[in-house]
Amino acid sequence: MDECIFCKIVLGQLPAKFVYQDDDIIAIKDIHPKAPIHLLVMPRKHRESLKDIKREDQEVLGKLLLVVQKVAADAKIAEDGYKVFINSGHDAGQIVFHLHLHVLGGWKKAPRWDV
Repeated sequence: MDECIFCKIVLGQLPAKFVYQDDDIIAIKDIHPKAPIHLLVMPRKHRESLKDIKREDQEVLGKLLLVVQKVAADAKIAEDGYKVFINSGHDAGQIVFHLHLHVLGGWKKAPRWDV
């Protein structure tokens, strides 16, 4: 956790472009965007991935989706559509091991991802 880049952002030790923050959650612009709009929404409290969530995290996890809704509206992508996904674990492509949701949009028509 000492080396977690997102924990360092939460603590103000590293800069980020915040688009939302409250006592439980932050949302930032991705520094390597994969779409015209690429945001990361995450709990302030460190949880490595979905496998590490606990019953006590239930309220914050629900709030994450409400924050996704808000940042998508603020970024003007809510009406036309956007993608939300979580990479959970190394084999799923997770690179930063602090639970976070990707919010991507801004395409005229999103590219298809065959999964």
